Amino acid sequence: MRTSTILPAALSAALLLAGCAGPAARPPAPAPDAPIETVLQKQVYQMTPVEAGRYVAWVHAAEPDLRKRIAAIGRKNLGQPYKLNLLGEFPFQVHDDLPLFSLDHGDCVVFAEHTYAMALSQSWEEFFWMLQRIRYRDGVIGVATRNHYTEMDWNVANRWLVTDVSAELAGPAGPSYEMTVDRARFLKTRHHTEAAIPVETSRQAYVAKDGVAAIASQLREGDFVNVISTRDGAYWASHVGLVVLGADGQRHFLHSSEPQVREETFESYIARAAAREERNRQEGKNGQVLAGFKFLRLNETIAVPPMAPQPRPGRPAGA
Repeated sequence: MRTSTILPAALSAALLLAGCAGPAARPPAPAPDAPIETVLQKQVYQMTPVEAGRYVAWVHAAEPDLRKRIAAIGRKNLGQPYKLNLLGEFPFQVHDDLPLFSLDHGDCVVFAEHTYAMALSQSWEEFFWMLQRIRYRDGVIGVATRNHYTEMDWNVANRWLVTDVSAELAGPAGPSYEMTVDRARFLKTRHHTEAAIPVETSRQAYVAKDGVAAIASQLREGDFVNVISTRDGAYWASHVGLVVLGADGQRHFLHSSEPQVREETFESYIARAAAREERNRQEGKNGQVLAGFKFLRLNETIAVPPMAPQPRPGRPAGA
């Protein structure tokens, strides 16, 4: 004869609520950390985030001088493969699937931002926070608040980090150009994002390429470099990188460009640009022409501003 059991209502409800629960599974033990000497054998672009975090902590203790630390971290990425249009806001925003950071690849801006952020940090978590503080206006993550225009967004938003000394280096007779940006149009056409931002115009000083040798000794390790190009009367920052010192004290340009991160003299960079321009001329191409450089001095005292509050997406302010 079959018997049946009637469970009290409270016990039945408890079993229903716990229906997906089972014995607590013990998570697998984390793999032991490799010795830091093993991590240091890798370049940054070969590291995992965990390893990169350990390297950031190590280099901060090993090199207390910020300028030298920037150079060391930048050189630790020599050979990193170049990939254009690398980062976005995914998964915070889904206008594209580009992530908020990248270790294995870089472009010129990504390389400079990651290098500065690592040099200012002592852990992976602080690096990631610092990276967003540098990439976005007031640290507010979003395609509309990203520092898209080098001269009028990035350089301005990061005045706490670097100061434009181009006019000082070029002198009163130095060259300059007028730049107008329509951020609303750029965001709509490039990122399908609506934003009410007025058109802005500014005048930008720079050092002509023929004048770089004369002022090179005034550049300091860790300074930020904007490469200024021109075509059809327009001028803009087409590339960025960092100043580092060679073994003899000569100023070198450390930057990410096709095919990978490289270090070279400014003389070498200018010569390669001239060769490219000659090839374009012979092939009948209307390519960009190197005009000169903007230089931004790494500030002697750096007080990192706090991030502004991240607004709730999709709602007007105060709602």
